[in-house]
Amino acid sequence: MSGLSGDLQVRMESVASACQDWIRENPERCMALYVTHGVAQNGHVLMQQGFGLMRPLPDPEASAPAPADTIFLIASLTKPLTVAAVCLLVDRGQVHLDDPVVDYIPAFSGGERTAALVRHLLTHTSGLPDMLPENVALRRAHAPLSAFVEKTCLTPLLYTPGTDCRYQSMGMLLAGTIVERVSGTPLPDFLQKEFFLPLGMKDTWLGLGLLPRRRIARVILPPEEARESWTWNSPYWRELGAPWGGLHTTASEYARLLQLMLGHGAYEGRRLLSAGIVQAMLTDQIAAMPGIARSVQRRQAWGLGWRFNQPLGVEKMPECGSTSVFGHGGATGTAAWADPDSSLVCVLMTNDPQAAPFRTHIANLVARCSG
Repeated sequence: MSGLSGDLQVRMESVASACQDWIRENPERCMALYVTHGVAQNGHVLMQQGFGLMRPLPDPEASAPAPADTIFLIASLTKPLTVAAVCLLVDRGQVHLDDPVVDYIPAFSGGERTAALVRHLLTHTSGLPDMLPENVALRRAHAPLSAFVEKTCLTPLLYTPGTDCRYQSMGMLLAGTIVERVSGTPLPDFLQKEFFLPLGMKDTWLGLGLLPRRRIARVILPPEEARESWTWNSPYWRELGAPWGGLHTTASEYARLLQLMLGHGAYEGRRLLSAGIVQAMLTDQIAAMPGIARSVQRRQAWGLGWRFNQPLGVEKMPECGSTSVFGHGGATGTAAWADPDSSLVCVLMTNDPQAAPFRTHIANLVARCSG
């Protein structure tokens, strides 16, 4: 934080102090925080710091101070990357947002499924559930993603597509499936080639890939869950590469995706997405769906992959005074958001699934640093 102005220095020190206080409450916790003003190389890094002790994935008995580049399993922060992959194919004319899902996944047919559009998958409006009724059974059996896809194509819809908005991981699963079938490339490889390599995200992978295990933080789990072979720290889940929640990355690398959005699809002079598709990603899609009740539209403001008003999930929007803040949260204790009005970017990664109130507190402290 050196080189900051006096008032900003004091504000960022209050953020660091709050992080230290939270870590002291539980020695199992670790976290990394990355805050910057501006886009890519023109940005001004306000904080890039790790907190607590990191117990690495292969050896939980070992511990060391968590560096700023600790790798975390980020859970639902994965979803905007899966959506970005679909949007890239939209840019290329290979996918259209208003095409029926069945055009790409023929097994997703029968009943009202034929009314589900690609746009619905990306906005939590397809009628699919968040998790399958067979979710735990499939995980206990170490089922491949193809088994999840098969069950998703058969599971009853909760409502007519385009008439409600309910958070849905299975919609993101089908979105990832469309990317694979249209591109002919596994989603982890597609993301690696089209996004991670161009953005310089060398410590990012959907699944474990070639990431150094000793730098990956374990998620805090109750003892009964920690013993299971299918939960967040298990080799099965870490390697599955779920399109809705299986990404590993660092705080500073994930910030590059937010900066890509702030740069209207360009990062450090290289264009990855068109300005038009980025504008669609950062435009409230729910408000434009006539079949959705106004009461739902007021509560659920989603672009393509990003949430507005409540970008951290069920928590309040950071108190930035801006209505254009977008972001996402993850169930493993992660959050990321950006304010287009101030170009403020904040990425907070923790290993504690119970971190929701803390995430909101830090987001609001950071938001005060935008002035």
